[in-house]
Amino acid sequence: AEEQEISNQLRDTWKAILNIEIADDTDFFKSGAGSMDVVRLVEETKEKAGVSLENEDVYMATTFHEFIQVMVVKMRGGDTKPVFEYDAVKMHVNNMDIEFPHQLFIDGQFIDATSGKYLKSINPATEELICDVDAAGKADVDKAVAAAKKAFYEGPWGSMNARDRATLIFKLADLMDDHKEELATIETIDSGAVYTLALKTHVGMSIDTWRYFAGWCDKIQGKTIPINNARPNRNLTITKREPIGVCGLVTPWNYPLMMLSWKMAACLAAGNTVVIKPAQVSPLTALKFAELSARAGIPPGVINVLPGTGSVCGQAIADHPDVRKLGFTGSTEIGQVIMKSCAVSNLKKVSLELGGKSPFIIFADCDLDKAVRMGMSSVFFNKGENCIAAGRLFVEESIHDEFVRRVIEECKKMVIGDPLNRGTAHGPQNHKAHLDKLLEYIDTGVKEGATLVYGGKRVDRPGYFLHPTVFTNVQDDMFIAKEESFGPIMIISKFANGEVEEVVARANNTEFGLASGVMTKDISKALLVSEKLDAGTCFVNTYNKTDVAAPFGGFKQSGFGKDLGEEALNEYLKTKTITFEY
Repeated sequence: AEEQEISNQLRDTWKAILNIEIADDTDFFKSGAGSMDVVRLVEETKEKAGVSLENEDVYMATTFHEFIQVMVVKMRGGDTKPVFEYDAVKMHVNNMDIEFPHQLFIDGQFIDATSGKYLKSINPATEELICDVDAAGKADVDKAVAAAKKAFYEGPWGSMNARDRATLIFKLADLMDDHKEELATIETIDSGAVYTLALKTHVGMSIDTWRYFAGWCDKIQGKTIPINNARPNRNLTITKREPIGVCGLVTPWNYPLMMLSWKMAACLAAGNTVVIKPAQVSPLTALKFAELSARAGIPPGVINVLPGTGSVCGQAIADHPDVRKLGFTGSTEIGQVIMKSCAVSNLKKVSLELGGKSPFIIFADCDLDKAVRMGMSSVFFNKGENCIAAGRLFVEESIHDEFVRRVIEECKKMVIGDPLNRGTAHGPQNHKAHLDKLLEYIDTGVKEGATLVYGGKRVDRPGYFLHPTVFTNVQDDMFIAKEESFGPIMIISKFANGEVEEVVARANNTEFGLASGVMTKDISKALLVSEKLDAGTCFVNTYNKTDVAAPFGGFKQSGFGKDLGEEALNEYLKTKTITFEY
């Protein structure tokens, strides 16, 4: 009786605000309500029913019937956030209980793949099965894109105030922070990342990324532009920055959660909806993220997560006519296929972060102790599965032998083992096919005549472990001098003392241009070389120093478009020009 009385009172409140008769399916916003009306409704609800709502509760429950349901839940002491149930995989690992989904996430629900097919998620440290994961097919992509399209054009997300959108994204980041140990543990068992690195970088930088882009939501602005007036009348021209619509994302296996976050945070901050295909060999943190997004109150259909193969699921996203933008991180070869598909299907907007063979030039006038540390980090960070890894180190002749000696000593100190062990420095490669490819790469280097001075073999233990490997005497025409390994393999080439221009020319003699580095105490040399290196990022007296505020992306066959920083928003926005005459 009390609930019915309050329902009647609130129906009168809606009627007073909207000046129309209120039916159960009356939509608050489609009936003309604005942001001040939301505030009024929240305050009158508190006054009449004694229930505290947030603005987002109104945005999430736009019809009168939905609004009353939220009210009843609140009055009964419950939370308006969804009671989220799914078929969870539950494990006790890393001294904690964890659980995560294994199904597709479409329109706010975890569901089975239409085809009934699945992928096997393998722990690379043990070679044991973690779980089976549903594999999305074309029918599932169609379903997910339809949900994303509806969420963009008809759901609350598309009409939501930018600051309220930011509030939801901040809540998602906070929820990720609350679950960071669980996320890092899942990332470790699924990708092989060392737990301490997964916690600090894979998950930590992901959280930072979401918070950074949440702050951009209400700062996306257009311009006023002076144009020639049509005398005797006058003109005003403005530009608007608008979301693109449904965006497709295809992300790699080396930093599963971080690559998702780098792209999706900017995408959602701009107001788009998304269908993402995580890498088929490491999809688990993406699925856990999907669960957290629902718990944070992100509306159904805004985020859709589809594990699957690139040839089926990824291709279907690239081909889909209702996907208006595609962001991809992966190999140059697959990037070329995706770009062609996007062009043929509907001229999708595309951003590509592709392969690399990043040069790192170490001059004799550097701080040698630091150069050794940076050289080690540039190659072996995240067991070499790092898109900006230094694919080739150029070391000045006078310090070459000492540099190599110190690198070998550091390699001997590296602790290889269980990535969940806090003392481990070097974990397993992500999956067996990649390990096999790295062993073949090493064999090629030996056959070409490069000198293998350390490593080169699989570690004698279960799991996909490879010893840190170091080659010297690598000539410019060798395969290993030109092609990316994407593993813990250091390629060292010598250059003659004082040959600055020559070594820069050698460093730039590649089809890739993702990153580069230089070590020197000479500021003039540092400025000159960083200016001449043809890469999207150049590190001076450091390496791997990325930040959420700094744009990241490559040149040449390393792709185009930017992740991170303000520039990343441009990848997920379109500019509309509007001209008035008066």
